[in-house]
Amino acid sequence: MKKLGVIGGSGLYEIEGLLDEQTRELETPFGAPSGPIVEGRIGETEVAFLPRHGLGHRLLPNELPFRANLYAMKMLGVDAILAISAVGSMREEIVPGDLVVIDQFIDRTRHRPDTFFGEGLVGHVHFADPICSVLADLVYQAAVESGAKVHKGGTYLCMEGPQFSTRAESLLYRSWGVTVIGMTNLQEAKLAREAGISYSTLALATDYDCWHEEEEDVDVRSVLDVLRKNVEMAKRVVRNLAAKIPGSPPTPFAEVLEHSLMTPPDLVPDEVKRRLDAILPERYRL
Repeated sequence: MKKLGVIGGSGLYEIEGLLDEQTRELETPFGAPSGPIVEGRIGETEVAFLPRHGLGHRLLPNELPFRANLYAMKMLGVDAILAISAVGSMREEIVPGDLVVIDQFIDRTRHRPDTFFGEGLVGHVHFADPICSVLADLVYQAAVESGAKVHKGGTYLCMEGPQFSTRAESLLYRSWGVTVIGMTNLQEAKLAREAGISYSTLALATDYDCWHEEEEDVDVRSVLDVLRKNVEMAKRVVRNLAAKIPGSPPTPFAEVLEHSLMTPPDLVPDEVKRRLDAILPERYRL
């Protein structure tokens, strides 16, 4: 892995101190990303940073241009993405302020674009393990070195939002054994896999959702109070992770589409080949 992409969640809208910083406004075949992407260096590592919800937090979770965001990262040569996400804790032992390096997802979203395929090209990537374990190990090590209280492994339930859970839903998800609940990361993980990019989530626990009988129910004010501290820790993790990227193994998903595309190249419309040029194997390109 050579170039690190960072997708910042709620509260994380910039990374200070990037060397050789430049701002890129890109247009992709899927429209514009959430906002300008800031490129620069941390030590020897190239970094591309995108605020998921746009500058000023203007986009709802279901309004996010997921395909444009991930395609833009691919266009910039990113091969590893750290996604930072505010979440609710579904476990007593994960206290607001803790970090979690997750390894699984459950999908409870509806009607969100979550694939680059279709319109004449059929693809099915393997997704049993949605997180890159190589990258996740590096993220966990970076979090420990940053002094964070961090939990390794766990399941992220991705809900539709933008409303928080009902109490009945929260208790149901608890019974499923999920670890944290959020609104954004599953679509990113799916698209990153299709694009051949390693993906890892650093979840920032801000609250106990509404299942905890002894804690106040989640609201924006309480989330923001915890986020301010969490975001500063997340920035330290990014810096420590960037130091580990040089010399790290190649992404194990670089050739994922070599064995995932069902449609023969000669049957794929030229328009689709042009649109997906950044991710397709050579034999599918015009």
